[in-house]
Amino acid sequence: MIAALTKISGEAPVTIWQTETEIPDVDLIVIPGGFSYGDYLRCGAIAARMPVMDAVRRKAASGTRVLGVCNGFQILVEAGLLPGALMRNASLKFVCKQVQLEVTNADTVFTGQYRQGEIIRCPVAHHDGNYFAESETLKQLEDNGQVVFRYANGTNPNGSVNDIAGIINKNGNVLGMMPHPENLIEAAHGGNDGYALFSAALGIAA
Repeated sequence: MIAALTKISGEAPVTIWQTETEIPDVDLIVIPGGFSYGDYLRCGAIAARMPVMDAVRRKAASGTRVLGVCNGFQILVEAGLLPGALMRNASLKFVCKQVQLEVTNADTVFTGQYRQGEIIRCPVAHHDGNYFAESETLKQLEDNGQVVFRYANGTNPNGSVNDIAGIINKNGNVLGMMPHPENLIEAAHGGNDGYALFSAALGIAA
């Protein structure tokens, strides 16, 4: 993630440790993937209760853009910044593969450089990516255009309800997604389908 942000923005991002309580003025906060605390309790549950997350909540409330990818998405959900839950994959197995995503809302600060309905490729690598929300919450997400990415063409790798791969908050500045766009930003990776998400989020012209 650091390499992707450095390549796209032209400078290395500021890195913040989980015990810090303040975040400097930044254009974008990114919570990357991985296995925070080994996911021993519940994916993202311990990380969501670290001191730095209070600072993330304050920044998000003030309008700063926040992106959570994979474990970062799980942390945002556990921290109450996004609704729903991320459960064990339907296969009960870790999944590492490339999927297809439909851009179901291109009118966000993260997806503005994609076309509505565009199909992009993106890798996934997770064990607990099965997105679930109760029916009322799910209806609100769909009605409000908060479903930003959807697994397309039968590539849903985890059983997520309504093929949901990524959602945004009501204010439109907090995005969580299971796929890893940072792993597909240049030809050496096999394509650059993820590049536009970061350039849009950082306010860099396409």
